[in-house]
Amino acid sequence: MKQFSQRHLLGIKDITADDINLVFETADNFKQIINRPIKKVPSLRDITIANIFFENSTRTRISFELAQKRLSADTVNFSASSSSLSKGETLIDTVNNILAMKVDMVVMRHPAPGACQFLARHIKAQIINAGDGTHEHPTQALLDAYSIREKLGSVKGKKVVIVGDITHSRVALSNIFCLQKLGAEVMVCGPTTLIPKHILSLGVKVEHNLMKALQWCDVANMLRIQLERQDIKYFPSLREYTMLYGLNKTRLDALDKEIVIMHPGPINRGVEITSEVADSRHSIILDQVENGVATRMAIMYLLAGQKSQ
Repeated sequence: MKQFSQRHLLGIKDITADDINLVFETADNFKQIINRPIKKVPSLRDITIANIFFENSTRTRISFELAQKRLSADTVNFSASSSSLSKGETLIDTVNNILAMKVDMVVMRHPAPGACQFLARHIKAQIINAGDGTHEHPTQALLDAYSIREKLGSVKGKKVVIVGDITHSRVALSNIFCLQKLGAEVMVCGPTTLIPKHILSLGVKVEHNLMKALQWCDVANMLRIQLERQDIKYFPSLREYTMLYGLNKTRLDALDKEIVIMHPGPINRGVEITSEVADSRHSIILDQVENGVATRMAIMYLLAGQKSQ
């Protein structure tokens, strides 16, 4: 039986194309399970998982919790705002106290880039990165690529444009790594101020004209503007951003082909995407949410399977 090559899931940069395809094949099986009347399997009934979130999250947190319940794992949910961290306890002390309660796996979201790598070097439990600052969000990239594969049959050879706040997006970086490992072409599109200078070194195309990017692509992944991560103004106003980079029905209808529309959420309707487009037949946004559960089930199952290595 094929096994996942890493002990943790810290980032897409660390894993192979074979790992990604193994996650997809495993997720195919779990997707069948979560669409049947009895949705639970006993695969992780002897595993305890701690969900440790130092930043707000709705979709990712609920998706992980639901995936854990579907696998019959025992779960512990930890919120930083109501913890001893507010009293000055360190990250390692906090996590070690949780691990002393015999936790096998930690799903962590943290505002500091590299926090999951740091933790993996200091504790024995397996770590799944649920987003670390502006660095990576590997499970989002896996579910996005899985959704493209499901919709278009394959990721290889497809042209995917990621539109929006590339500079502050951990989703963008993980998606670039994942899509390239699977043989897709990747373009980023947005204002010059929201495209990092180093991006060309990753082998992606850069386009500042949204219509040219949409005409080029098979799939458009629309990102929100991450105002909470911005310490200065990167563009004059949201209204101007929407005029230049917002995806609406007029722009979609002007294309001479059909494209697939994605969004990692949360959606700022009327800014990067209109409701008319988000809820249209072109959109696979809700498919992404459903696939998130199956994909995260697959990751936790595969990591738990090689825990003794």
